[in-house]
Amino acid sequence: MHEGSCPFGLWHVHVAWEGDLVSGVCFLRHPASGGVPEQFTRYLAGDVTGLDGLHSVAVEGESLFARIYRAVQEVPYGETTTYGEVARRVGTVPRVVGTAMRLNPTPLVVPCHRVVAKDGPGGFSPSPELKQALLSMEKGKRTY
Repeated sequence: MHEGSCPFGLWHVHVAWEGDLVSGVCFLRHPASGGVPEQFTRYLAGDVTGLDGLHSVAVEGESLFARIYRAVQEVPYGETTTYGEVARRVGTVPRVVGTAMRLNPTPLVVPCHRVVAKDGPGGFSPSPELKQALLSMEKGKRTY
């Protein structure tokens, strides 16, 4: 298992992976020693195809959360969907989708930042401002 981090604004994206399988991603204020797969640095530089080729442990199996994570992976770069829309696609309720997003072990690979509330951006761990920065980056607007 490899671990490392790369910067994104005031945050550091920590990644744990083996080959093309990502098992963990989190955002912290301090760097970790070691690098990350090249796909992360490309993505965080605004490359639409940056994360291509990486896979998440979260989408494996047939659990409800795995189905939710696969549905979220289908949201195109630079676009958003709502918790309710994801819920309808997988046959659950928006609150369950919100819980799955909060527990997502591999943000960015499963782009939970692209799932928003019907009346605003919704939450994001560790910071709603980070969610806004990721969405802005994907729309080609640097705000971080």
